[in-house]
Amino acid sequence: MGNVLVIAQIIDGEMKKATASAATFAAQAASHIGGNYGIAALGGDVGKAADALAGLGAAKVHLAESAELDSALPERWVPVLEQIVKAGGYSVIVSPASSTGKDVLPRLAARLDAGMASEVTGVAFEGGKLVYTRPMYAGNVNGSAVIDTPFELVTIRATEFAPIAKSGAKSPIEKVSIPAPLPAIGQLEFLGFEKAVSARPDLAEARVVASGGRGLKAKENFKIVEELADLLGGAVGATRAAVDAGFIHNDFQVGQTGKIVAPDLYFAVGLSGALQHVAGMKSSKVIVAINKDEEAPIFQVADYGIVGDLFKVVPELVQEIKKVAK
Repeated sequence: MGNVLVIAQIIDGEMKKATASAATFAAQAASHIGGNYGIAALGGDVGKAADALAGLGAAKVHLAESAELDSALPERWVPVLEQIVKAGGYSVIVSPASSTGKDVLPRLAARLDAGMASEVTGVAFEGGKLVYTRPMYAGNVNGSAVIDTPFELVTIRATEFAPIAKSGAKSPIEKVSIPAPLPAIGQLEFLGFEKAVSARPDLAEARVVASGGRGLKAKENFKIVEELADLLGGAVGATRAAVDAGFIHNDFQVGQTGKIVAPDLYFAVGLSGALQHVAGMKSSKVIVAINKDEEAPIFQVADYGIVGDLFKVVPELVQEIKKVAK
């Protein structure tokens, strides 16, 4: 029936964890359709990630290395991906639902005249077809989608698929011949990429996340959440309300319109638990909510809840953790 292609997420020459999660999805889908899966990596320094990609158990790793592909502009990526898809006999193409995946896959779908399912959280096989599960209505309902085109394109929520176990064997690596010349991009110009630099773990990959909401009242009060996160080696998150209020940069927003996270431990500090925020963190293994309003919706999804003033509770919690950590 065909093979599955994973579009790798590489940043600064480093393979991101979401790629290994996409490989898990690909392995599941490939087993259903009786094929194998490959991995495609595009960019100026993807060769640095070759060993990591080769350890994910793929039948083949396609490296398209060119400075012209470094900015992840879909106008440049799509012709290269189309070439890889057709030459490799791939019928299912999957990417993490990152900003790049959300940008590139719809354009690739149009190029291939293919159907697409986004934010997929599961895959099954029924009636000779792959059936994709995806959340709807801010995660309150799960829908099933079947794609009836020769090519099927999918973005996945990486948090819903455990990273694939590293394979002892190394996949063969194939250097992709870049079409020349790559398409002109008209009035579009890539000016640069402003990367948020932090000593903390990446928000989407952290094992511990401490998020703050509007209850923190002011930008300077976010240090309360930051201290808790740093003590546990975690990342800092925020609600959209906190971001809109200017408390923190939008790179730290968790939720339906922000980043989807699923850490081992999630602290919800001074946030009410709006549906849009909960949709981005409800898969966390353990959720601890701290809010002075005992009727706050966040307590409905929390494993542990503390009703109290966060300005008293969090500092006390920090002191108790320090005692245990000594």
